[in-house]
Amino acid sequence: MTKPFISLCPEITRADAFHLMDWLEDEQVTRYLSDSRHVSRFIEQVVGRVQLPILTHLFNQGGRFFMACDRHDVPVGFVRLVKNEADCEMVLVIGDRDNWGRKLGASAIREGMKLAFLEMRAERLIAKIHADNARSLKAFERCGFLIQSDTPALKSLAMHSERYLRLLREGTADEATGIHITEIDQARLRHLLALAHPSAVFELEHEVERATVVEPHQVPQDVVTMNSRAVVRLDGEAVEVALVYPEEADDSAGKFSVCSDVGTAILGYKEGDAFDWRMTHRTRHVQIEKVLYQPEAAGHFHL
Repeated sequence: MTKPFISLCPEITRADAFHLMDWLEDEQVTRYLSDSRHVSRFIEQVVGRVQLPILTHLFNQGGRFFMACDRHDVPVGFVRLVKNEADCEMVLVIGDRDNWGRKLGASAIREGMKLAFLEMRAERLIAKIHADNARSLKAFERCGFLIQSDTPALKSLAMHSERYLRLLREGTADEATGIHITEIDQARLRHLLALAHPSAVFELEHEVERATVVEPHQVPQDVVTMNSRAVVRLDGEAVEVALVYPEEADDSAGKFSVCSDVGTAILGYKEGDAFDWRMTHRTRHVQIEKVLYQPEAAGHFHL
């Protein structure tokens, strides 16, 4: 069975606005949304007033707005993140009812947590959910949220950053295939992350935090570690890739920075692993076909 997959796309197009209007006209979708009429009117005004193909800046007023897209980049819902000092509130809607019950909500929540904690640097993420909205309550609880307050009308659930990182490291806050990195790579990558702007490398930070860390002598020989070379299939096209640190990157020579889309995607995966990964402007299917060279397997532990 194919694992649920959602990517959160920050660019909001005019076509996306029409999707949103359709969803917000569905009473089953808006049943538990307290401000659905306000949002619907706002979108209608935007579409009628602004004749632009890209509407991102209008939707990001007062918060961050994302279209929740499936592995084919088809919008199935939306996520809104509103940060207020150390707290961030998440609103999640799977608007396409054909996708209800497929655990896409939980996948969207995990992507929202990644953004809230690793890019936006929130200390606490909150979700306020109608007490009768059993589907949403179950999805947030499955992702590790805990109930903070409970009234007959509304339940408030929260996740703290410390708990998120602990669950991520334990593998309970993420359903992606497990990856491995060496202790040396982890130390070097954390140093790199400390020097970088969080918004530029939050995906890499997520991978470093969730990885199983092993001693260099114990890493399996078919794992893509730093300075490895591998044959990778991107949407079926075979490409030879060397995974390097930013200062050594040269895309024309097949040397991809670990901070790049491709570099972050393949870090820690092993031969035979196949997965979907959101890259710039689209989702791509990635398969690790063959590890041609791994420093640890060759005894080159200084690399």
